[in-house]
Amino acid sequence: MNNRQIIFTTTAPAAIGPYVQANSAGGFIFTSGQIPLDPKTGELVAGPVETQTERVLENLKAVLEAAGTDLAHVVKTTVFLADINDFAKMNEVFAHYFTGENLPSRSAVQVAALPKNALIEIEAIALTK
Repeated sequence: MNNRQIIFTTTAPAAIGPYVQANSAGGFIFTSGQIPLDPKTGELVAGPVETQTERVLENLKAVLEAAGTDLAHVVKTTVFLADINDFAKMNEVFAHYFTGENLPSRSAVQVAALPKNALIEIEAIALTK
């Protein structure tokens, strides 16, 4: 029994390796990690962690919308930071995208490095609508 559906949209960056933007399975959407790539150019968005966090969350939003759901249905996120000292700045932007009573669970960790030297990467698990 294979009820998995691959999610793809041109409004988010294409995968830069052997993976997909997201999978839908069992009533959930599992996104791949998004780094701050401009979906039109495929280039890394330069700037501080706040700018990069906003681009990452816009990319996640686009993938989730392509899957027929939205940020309000996200149940879990994992945030990967190149520098844990950027946590408060990331959190400020994150709070603009995730509000109300349906906040997701979240983990945030510092990693040694991220693809393309990004400052942040975020992956999400969401419920289908």
